[in-house]
Amino acid sequence: MSERYDIVIVGAGMAGASLAAMVAPHASVLMIETEERPGYHATGRSAAFWEETYGGPGVYPLTAASGPFLRDGGFLSPRGALNIGRESDRAKVEAFVKRFAALGADVELLGRDEIEARVPGLAEEWTCAAWEAPCSDIDVAALHQHYLTAAKKTGAALRTRAELKAAYCEADGWRLDLADGSQVACDTLVNAAGAWADSVAEIAGAAPIGIEPLRRTVVQLRTRPEVPNDVPLVLDINETFYFKPEAGRIWLTPHDETPSAPCDAAPDELDVAIAIERMEQVIGWEVEAVERKWAGLRSFAPDRLPVYGFDAKVPGFFWCAGQGGFGIQTAPAGAALAAQLLLGKRVSSIADGIDPSPYDPARFAMN
Repeated sequence: MSERYDIVIVGAGMAGASLAAMVAPHASVLMIETEERPGYHATGRSAAFWEETYGGPGVYPLTAASGPFLRDGGFLSPRGALNIGRESDRAKVEAFVKRFAALGADVELLGRDEIEARVPGLAEEWTCAAWEAPCSDIDVAALHQHYLTAAKKTGAALRTRAELKAAYCEADGWRLDLADGSQVACDTLVNAAGAWADSVAEIAGAAPIGIEPLRRTVVQLRTRPEVPNDVPLVLDINETFYFKPEAGRIWLTPHDETPSAPCDAAPDELDVAIAIERMEQVIGWEVEAVERKWAGLRSFAPDRLPVYGFDAKVPGFFWCAGQGGFGIQTAPAGAALAAQLLLGKRVSSIADGIDPSPYDPARFAMN
């Protein structure tokens, strides 16, 4: 006889773990994870920052609502962010400030002198910037472990090396076949599989909604001089690079978004070279060594908003996917909102006031 749970969550990265922590006090929960340890893919490869404007206006409500929980929980460390532009970008920078300030974000326009004071040595062509003082580093590992621990304490189970091989929607719920040959039954099947979200949907007989994995490359550099840790996160307003200090080193990305099949992503040497070339054109730091390089898959829905809610056509199939590059910083509010939709009741105040309709998977349903 197979084990039975109220809810089985496919994936135990940040999305699956945070949702499990929210729903486990109210239902029996099992997380199934393909890898040997949870958080191996996107969660373990994040550039690890919380920035109010990241992800755009549609993501802002989730980010803003998550901030107090992350800050009060000790998961954030002050950093600040500069979205820099050349004089030819001034209109774009000003529009950026106006758009997000209208939403309630703490963002202001800075001139060249104020930029230079925050990032000494930045090339003179960078004359304007949108400054976000609240931007912070996130302790991703601690946050992920917090959710795994909270889920476990309230009764959720975790099974690793438990890839979903088949899912059958039956009269009384779901029957699931796992890679180890075991079977599990549940009332509701949750798709929190990140880059594999559309693949899991197909296994369950649901229509894919176009979740696309995009590769993002990050390199850790040793530079001369060593970069002070109080330098803010620096982002190009045109999204061609960003970098930030990390324990005396620099984490740098060329802001690449290369379509990829779901996989254990690896960095491309060309992307590494492009990242370094772009940074060297921006600031006078000499690169002494590439100490580390890695890549992760950021998974986006077609409209680049997350997907939270029951499938429009397959009963008992729930989407918690498409968190892109903002899944860490929106995890508290995203999980609270998803849990509310999943259970049909309020489980946390974190998501109060957030309209769930922009994130409904029904927006992709075919007529």
